[in-house]
Amino acid sequence: MSESIIADFVASFNSQKSARSEPVKGRVLLSRKRLVLVAEEGKTQIPLSSIVDVAVGQVPDELGDFFNSTVTIAFERNDRQFVAAIEADDETIEKFNSVLYKALLNGTEATVKHPARIGGRVTDAAFTPAKLFVNPRYIRFKRQDGEFTIRLATVTGFERLNREIAGATRPVLSTTHNRNGQAVVTLAALPSPRKMNILGRYLRREYREVMEGIRDVDISDAEKELLVTVYSTGDMDGIPLAGVLDAEASEVELLRSRLEQKGLLTDSEDGLQLTPAGRVVVNNHLEDVND
Repeated sequence: MSESIIADFVASFNSQKSARSEPVKGRVLLSRKRLVLVAEEGKTQIPLSSIVDVAVGQVPDELGDFFNSTVTIAFERNDRQFVAAIEADDETIEKFNSVLYKALLNGTEATVKHPARIGGRVTDAAFTPAKLFVNPRYIRFKRQDGEFTIRLATVTGFERLNREIAGATRPVLSTTHNRNGQAVVTLAALPSPRKMNILGRYLRREYREVMEGIRDVDISDAEKELLVTVYSTGDMDGIPLAGVLDAEASEVELLRSRLEQKGLLTDSEDGLQLTPAGRVVVNNHLEDVND
């Protein structure tokens, strides 16, 4: 490869392009233009422009018996889609995943509307040009008038919408995230469906883990009410939650204890706060109420 290498490590890998069913060991090379899997039997070159999806820990059924800690890459060739799975130790996979996303997304021209909504209020913000950059725990949009970030841990929902931008209807990714205790919506349009899909996958990295964590958690109506109250008011500078909820202090304390055990609430130096999982629960509840 003549271009500069930004990742080079030994791993096990396979691809649906290969005739082999079991993984082989070899080198994984990444530049800003292509990913190359090099084994004794030959090499597979995957241009970054052909990659349509990246996922950690999700392996196709055909390859799943052989892989554990992985990055799985979907790419297109000759109007067909293939999947390559790369396995290494957890630390290597995490570093590679981060570098790969940066190579795919950093510097992407975007059109953003931020904030499009704060709480229940639609703002008068306009769509403006921006450049996208990603980091392990957040994404950043740089605009002419400044920049803003979305921390992955604060993301509570996604939606694909169509919006009019510069006289044309375009698909946008709507992301709901928490900022200073309020739900903020950001709309972003990227230059291709491929980039939109990869950005959506990146934003879902922590959101997916949170959703898996709360999938089997049973939450009562009273617990939801307490979560919504904390979301809306916090500790209200010392005003008892029991008074806000019109409930006995002992009942509120019991609900609070249960929610802390379920990982939905935490008592920090700044008072009672929702965890990322708690914010997702509240966001889903409010969406159900408003439907």
